Amino acid sequence: MSYVAPKDFAIRMVDAGQSKALMSTRDTLIRSYMAGAILALAAAFAVTVSVQTGQPLVGAILFPVGFCMLYLLGYDLLTGVFTLVPLAWLDKRPGVTGAAVLRNWGLVFLGNFAGALTTALLMAIVFTYGFSSPPSEVGQAIGVIGEGRTVGYAEHGAAGMLTLFVRGILCNWMVSTGVVGAMMSDSLAGKVIAMWMPILVFFYMGFEHSVVNMFLFPIGLMLGGNFTIGDYLLWNELPTVLGNLVGGLMFVGLVIYRTHLKTSPARVSVRA
Repeated sequence: MSYVAPKDFAIRMVDAGQSKALMSTRDTLIRSYMAGAILALAAAFAVTVSVQTGQPLVGAILFPVGFCMLYLLGYDLLTGVFTLVPLAWLDKRPGVTGAAVLRNWGLVFLGNFAGALTTALLMAIVFTYGFSSPPSEVGQAIGVIGEGRTVGYAEHGAAGMLTLFVRGILCNWMVSTGVVGAMMSDSLAGKVIAMWMPILVFFYMGFEHSVVNMFLFPIGLMLGGNFTIGDYLLWNELPTVLGNLVGGLMFVGLVIYRTHLKTSPARVSVRA
């Protein structure tokens, strides 16, 4: 599968971070918009499969198709730039400043949200025949997801917020592993296999992905979910974003950068 050694894909990670940090505003917004839209459609697909088959594992197995498509097309998710772009700043790449990192994150957030919201509106029309009928079975299931993962956390207070944050960390540990997975091979099949495995884990385990939630919660509100925009922002999106940042950067980006690119000197063997 044309495997790429860790030191080499670590360099690719930093190169990708630099490229994304220096990308034009137009291209950043277009690529992040499309990433949000495609990932949202994949989420709708996975929920549809889970509801119709009664087997959530089947939905989880198929969900990564959207992630693979968007990364093969060169689009950007917030979870991915959280991991890659800071590495270019840490590596002191020309033109990559702290402001450039924050600018990239902000633009990708806006693009992802706009793309996911577009898909949410389109799928809400599909699930309700243009808002002329009650939501379909799948639409009802999506509304319940929104309630359980906002009000459900709020019922547990601080413990619920901690759980939400940790699920965000675990999510981007896996998702960013998938992002790096695309750099581990020079073949199409190798890239897809390396991306598919960790994305399957995150989705089936119910971890919190900020961009997937940009779709699930707005469409849940459109379909009559029993929660508010404030519930969504406070008890899901904002803590999830912070958890995704910590998970991707601490458990993937910095770990690979420090051990494979900035490797410590080997110990010297001393013979008695």
